[in-house]
Amino acid sequence: MGGVPVEMSRERFEELVGDALDEVPEELLALMSNVVILVEDDPPPGEDLLGLYEGHALTERGWDYAGVLPDRILIYRNPILRICDDDEDVVDEVAVTVVHEIAHHFGIDDARLHELGWG
Repeated sequence: MGGVPVEMSRERFEELVGDALDEVPEELLALMSNVVILVEDDPPPGEDLLGLYEGHALTERGWDYAGVLPDRILIYRNPILRICDDDEDVVDEVAVTVVHEIAHHFGIDDARLHELGWG
């Protein structure tokens, strides 16, 4: 995996992120609160990430959670394209990355995601 990066337009990549969101059960999406999902080309310098959740997980929000900017789920296009061999790999990796970051929104950490087979 990861020989030559897959070439894919930003528009197509964003469609794949939308498709991945369409696969998330409606009941789960309805529970998501004050979060936006964005596509960025690259993570911050020095970071080796496919996606990132920034914010306050639902499990950490208390009575004083109000008036804050939305949490952000960032999906990084170039790192995903670099590790994939073909378009099908990109579809799969985008889906896994989106689910992974949504899980963080619900307070599920990396260790638990690995136990569940998502990482």
